[in-house]
Amino acid sequence: MMPPPKQILLVCSGNTCRSPLAAALLAVRLSATPELADVVVESAGTSARDDQPASEGSAAAALERGVDLSRHRSRLLSAELVQRADLILAMSAAQLRHILALGGGGKAYLLTAYAGEPDSDVTDPFGGAIATYRTTALQLDRLLASVVVRLRNAVES
Repeated sequence: MMPPPKQILLVCSGNTCRSPLAAALLAVRLSATPELADVVVESAGTSARDDQPASEGSAAAALERGVDLSRHRSRLLSAELVQRADLILAMSAAQLRHILALGGGGKAYLLTAYAGEPDSDVTDPFGGAIATYRTTALQLDRLLASVVVRLRNAVES
C-alpha cells in the first residue's frame, strides 16, 4: 500500500485562472475521499504577480460548482514550493519545463498526462468570455476526477 501524497501543487502561469480553480476543485474531491482527505492542495504560477485575486471568470466558474475562490491570492512558483510538494501538476508543457528547472523531477507531470489523457495543455481562459472559463472548468473537472481515481488506486494497491 502506497501512502498518498501529503501535498499537491497545481501550477499555471499567473495563478489567477487555471491553477486556483483546479486546486479548489481537487481539494473538494479529495476531502470527499476518506483515504485522501488529509492531502493539502496548493497552487502557484510560473509568472505570477504575488497577492492577486482569482480572475472574475474563474471565480464565477468556481461558484457555479459550489466553490469559493474569494480568499485566493496568487503567488510565484519557487524552488521552495517545488521542494515541499509531493506531486506537482502543470497546466502546460512550458510550465512543466519551468517546474523541472526548479528541481521538480520525478514528481512533476503535465495534468493531462497524469490524468491518463494525451499530453496537451489545459485551455487557458485568461481574458476570455465566461463560456471559456466554463469550458476550462469542465476540462479540469474531468481531469481531476481521473487524478483522484489514480491516487486512490495507488493508495489501495
